[in-house]
Amino acid sequence: MSEMYGIKAYWGHRPESAEQCARRAELFFRLLAACHPDFARWYEKINSEREALQLGFEPTRETFLKFFGREKYQSGKDGFRFGAWTGHEADDHGAMVMLRCGSKGEVAPNNLGLFLPREALGEERVLTASLVVGAMRAIAVVWEPEWAVATADGLWDELSGGSRLGCFVGWMTYFSLERGEVPQLPSPARVEPVGDKGTLVTLTPERLTPSNPEHVALAWRVQRALEERGLFRLMVSPASRRKA
Repeated sequence: MSEMYGIKAYWGHRPESAEQCARRAELFFRLLAACHPDFARWYEKINSEREALQLGFEPTRETFLKFFGREKYQSGKDGFRFGAWTGHEADDHGAMVMLRCGSKGEVAPNNLGLFLPREALGEERVLTASLVVGAMRAIAVVWEPEWAVATADGLWDELSGGSRLGCFVGWMTYFSLERGEVPQLPSPARVEPVGDKGTLVTLTPERLTPSNPEHVALAWRVQRALEERGLFRLMVSPASRRKA
């Protein structure tokens, strides 16, 4: 059985220039490439896969500056949007990055999505714990989000309560230091610092799956423990939503 896994990271009001965003993007793609060889080659993400395969690019600061200078990659009056794909077409083996950065908006915060290949349990080539840890750390160091989660679609639905911007746990969850201190958690959950940025929580050393009731029960126990510490406040406050 294979489920779709991905990482979503969010950070709020942070206006940044094209230069600042380009420098972050260059470092992020460099760190991703160190996680797995499949992340060393990238293509611009467009609707046609055949056309996208003609749009390979080197993820350098200069390249991202050119992208962010195009109207198609500018997000309204401020900020930038960009999508990239690894080009692996067969059997959903490709990975994809979707990015919004540099915006001062509060209602639609800056965010990054890394969508991972669909791989059967026990047959992982890319979707491994070491890769996901590396990707989570790269996101934390480069983009400095408030919160990030790596999870399967089924667990997102199970634990999020229907809110796309209310925090919850996944296979791995990152909290910035601004969110508060992460307590000791029940075994086999692991808590480890990410430099001076925040804390990474890993629930299980193996892939956390929505089809495993023990995994789901562990996720709920950890979620309740973190809720009691106030780590799950909303990314976008109800007042900001009403104002918008």
